[in-house]
This record gives sequence, C-alpha cells and structure tokens, in this order.
Amino acid sequence: MLAQGREQMDWQNLPTIEANRIRLRWVSEADIDALYTIFSDPEVMRYWSSPPIADRDAAAKIVAEIHEGFASRAHLKWGLARLTDDMVIGTVTLYGLNLEHRRAEIGYAMGRAHWGNGYMQEALQALLGFAFDVLHLHRIEADVDPRNAASIRSLEKLGFQREGYLRERWQVGGEIQDALFYGLLRSDWEGRNQAG
Repeated sequence: MLAQGREQMDWQNLPTIEANRIRLRWVSEADIDALYTIFSDPEVMRYWSSPPIADRDAAAKIVAEIHEGFASRAHLKWGLARLTDDMVIGTVTLYGLNLEHRRAEIGYAMGRAHWGNGYMQEALQALLGFAFDVLHLHRIEADVDPRNAASIRSLEKLGFQREGYLRERWQVGGEIQDALFYGLLRSDWEGRNQAG
C-alpha cells in the first residue's frame, strides 16, 4: 500500500527531473547525434555488456528502443542534459522494472568529454529520489564490471552495498567479463538522507 500524499507516476509521459546543473529528460530524434557520440566511444563502452555502436542508424535504433521500453513499462531511460544548453551528455536508466516486487536495476553512461565533473553523481541522486519517492520502489540493483573503479565509487557514495561477485557473467567483443552486484534498499536511502 502506498503512503498518502506521495507522488504518482504518470505513465503517459516520462517526467523531466531537474537537479542543480542537469536535467533528466525524454530522448527524441533530435538527440541521435549526441547518443551516437556517447555510445560509439570504445572508452565509454569499455565496461558495458554490449560493444560500441557502429553508426548513426544504431543510435536511431536506441531512441526507438527507449520509446518502446517506456510504452511497455519495461524500462525508463532519460537523457542526461546540461541545464545550460539542454545537450544530452549521457543517459540514466531504470530497467528490469518489477512494480509488484518494487525493484529495478539502474544503468548509466556519460560521454567521455564530461567525465570527472560530478554530473553523473547528481543525475543518479535525482534518479534514485524519483525511484523511491515516485515509483515507490523498495530495492535498486546495479551490475558493475569490477575494473570500473569510477562507477563503483559512484554507487558506494550513494549508499549501494556490494552483495556479490558474478564470475564470467558477460562476453563482450570476445572478452569474458566478471560482474559485481550492488543493491540499495529504500531504508538505506532514507537513512542516508536523514543522516546527511
């Protein structure tokens, strides 16, 4: 049962979520070039479960998959855009949504030119607030390559707890990759926010 007075999700429109320097917003065809820049970069895709995309058509397919995922409630994917120019510099996703069990997984990517500026930490903070306060989720999970130290730091700063090590989980571009499994419970999130 949901607490009275809490926000409810509008399943007709993906909400825009604003933070200090960024907004999470709907991705449109106008963002295809930005998505191509992000997802074609081998450095950005180094620790993903899929290889870099090959061309602009693949970026257009990403946009179509984002729209289909929202329509079917399979996943919610936002463009991470700077407030100053509304340019998409990354994406954040809630996928594997299971509203019955009140859980989802998160995924995220940031264009390499914007690494190290704290944008992703701000975006994930906003995304988690939405997941717990609007979707009323109880648990958020993340699957991270053990070599991705920056992503691990981001998750741990947000209160995620390491819960497991999955050996040889992914095979990407001929390389076998392990995975760390992280989890964040609503009680962890609320305790962290009350303490801070």
